[in-house]
Amino acid sequence: MALKIVWSKRASKRFDDIVSFLVNEWGEKSAKDFIINVFDFLETLSEFPEIGSLENKEKNIRGFTLLKQVNLYYRVKDDTIILIIFFDNRQNPKKKTTCF
Repeated sequence: MALKIVWSKRASKRFDDIVSFLVNEWGEKSAKDFIINVFDFLETLSEFPEIGSLENKEKNIRGFTLLKQVNLYYRVKDDTIILIIFFDNRQNPKKKTTCF
């Protein structure tokens, strides 16, 4: 049974920021490829919610590397997957702990 996916405001904003950056720096094709990859992954994630590595056991937060520069962090709650944030791996890794 596929789980429902819900985007947090932060995840939605970061996704839009990444797409805008890709359009401006690398062109429409790169942005389109990124969008396709993300939505393909979300289809897989809805079927296999434990695909990501457990990042924070207490909060049940999992992470998955979409690209070497971008990780997606999410939480599974009942029959829902909550997308928390798209994290740019080029940032200071200490910022990741403040995201969730």
